[in-house]
Amino acid sequence: MPRYTDREAKAGLEAKLPPLETFPNQFPDYEIAIEFPEFTSVCPKTGRPDFGTITLRYVPAGRVLELKSLKEYFLAYRNLGIFYENVVNRVLEDVVRACRPAGAVVRGEFNPRGGLSSVVEARYPRPRKRRS
Repeated sequence: MPRYTDREAKAGLEAKLPPLETFPNQFPDYEIAIEFPEFTSVCPKTGRPDFGTITLRYVPAGRVLELKSLKEYFLAYRNLGIFYENVVNRVLEDVVRACRPAGAVVRGEFNPRGGLSSVVEARYPRPRKRRS
């Protein structure tokens, strides 16, 4: 019998979160870096809190993320049961959907728990699958 089910593996991926608002970009070819050092969520298996820093780096194309809405979006994870890997990939997908950047990287550096610390990074555009 598996210790982790599909329910835990998919936890948080479909949760309703506050919308990410944007505004029109005024300049070409620059990068924005945003760090949220007080990120919290909850382990979907144990219910224990998780803490970490989420860093978002992106090159805006037509739209720029509005920071207050981004902060409210991150704060909505506080009571959400979701694995680290899902946090990082969900943030990336939500950012891409909201502002369609030329490129983006989301990095989650999670505080140690049980003697282990984790770093998860996801990039857009996603790497193409290699043919075998």
